[in-house]
Amino acid sequence: MNSHKHIVIIGGGLAGLTSAIHLAKYQIPVLIIEKDRYPKHKVCGEYISNEILPYLDFLGIKIDDLGVTKISELNISTTEGKVIKSKLPLGGFGISRYTLDNYLWNLAKGLGVQMLNDQVLDVDHQNSMFYIKTAKQGVFTSDYAIGAYGKRSILDKNLKRSFSNKKSPWLAVKAHYKADFDPNTVALHNFDGGYCGLSMVENNIVNACYLVNYDSFKKYKDIAHFELNVIKKNPYLKDFFEKSEPIFEKPITISQINFDRKKPVENHIFMLGDAAGLIHPLCGNGMAMAVQSSKILCELLINNYSSKIYTTEQIEKLYTKKWNSTFSKRLYAGRVLQKVLLNSNIQRIVQKMANLIPVIVPQIIKQTHGKPLVC
Repeated sequence: MNSHKHIVIIGGGLAGLTSAIHLAKYQIPVLIIEKDRYPKHKVCGEYISNEILPYLDFLGIKIDDLGVTKISELNISTTEGKVIKSKLPLGGFGISRYTLDNYLWNLAKGLGVQMLNDQVLDVDHQNSMFYIKTAKQGVFTSDYAIGAYGKRSILDKNLKRSFSNKKSPWLAVKAHYKADFDPNTVALHNFDGGYCGLSMVENNIVNACYLVNYDSFKKYKDIAHFELNVIKKNPYLKDFFEKSEPIFEKPITISQINFDRKKPVENHIFMLGDAAGLIHPLCGNGMAMAVQSSKILCELLINNYSSKIYTTEQIEKLYTKKWNSTFSKRLYAGRVLQKVLLNSNIQRIVQKMANLIPVIVPQIIKQTHGKPLVC
């Protein structure tokens, strides 16, 4: 494998793979470096807003062939079990990362994208060239580097990103279940110190993924005791976990989830998806944002590939401007919503208002979502 590449994408998740597919459609040479092998489960809410469907169609991603579950309703419950019900303005679909990422990996490979299973240890930028150090294959050089490695990575510390040395209190836990669950609904149930999302993915499987403040979790010795003593105090979660059948041998977890502000360009690396900015899971829009960030960057790189109408510095500024104009308000709305939903007193007020004025909830949802993408 030639050690110099035009574009190297670090991370083969949703953002990285959609970028590779988009660039490959225009015969732009790309190398993806991904540390994991697919298929693989990931901690994720596994709900995607319909706003990205036009873009998936444009990329040739046959999402309906994967057996997705169409979702149009939202249920939110307070810690005491008071419920808010609403239509989702655009709706969405459920699909597991186990299925989706594996499908995208094989699609990218079929389009001629070079794929490498390795871990990137460090990235250096000198004289308009990237030097990308990997654990097994040594150093690659490239003209452009794209960071699509998710919520956290050793690279964040090596790049001295402002949030990388801060401790974060958030822990996420995810598992799949067989359960009697309304496939049209995504549910968000609050408990003391966090919230749990439930939605159906392919094959009538329900994904349960919850985010909890570690201070709330650490009082109990393990996940089972935490679920028994905290999560099941919400009657809807109690009913779900007691009646469902777990598919995983044990839940998968990720800690140190950081919601601090990030920069979409860091040390000349274009950041995508969660590496550029992580929206709170309760908004249900992280996967759509990852895909849309890929579209924004790829369009700039494609336009510049043959004509060289922009310098690299100009592309960085254009991407940053477009990323901020597209996502900054959503991220702010997500931070506000999280504070609201983690406060039990405010939960009660919002629940009463929402039942009195139902139009409030769809309007709030719109603040964390966009319109259908134009391709």
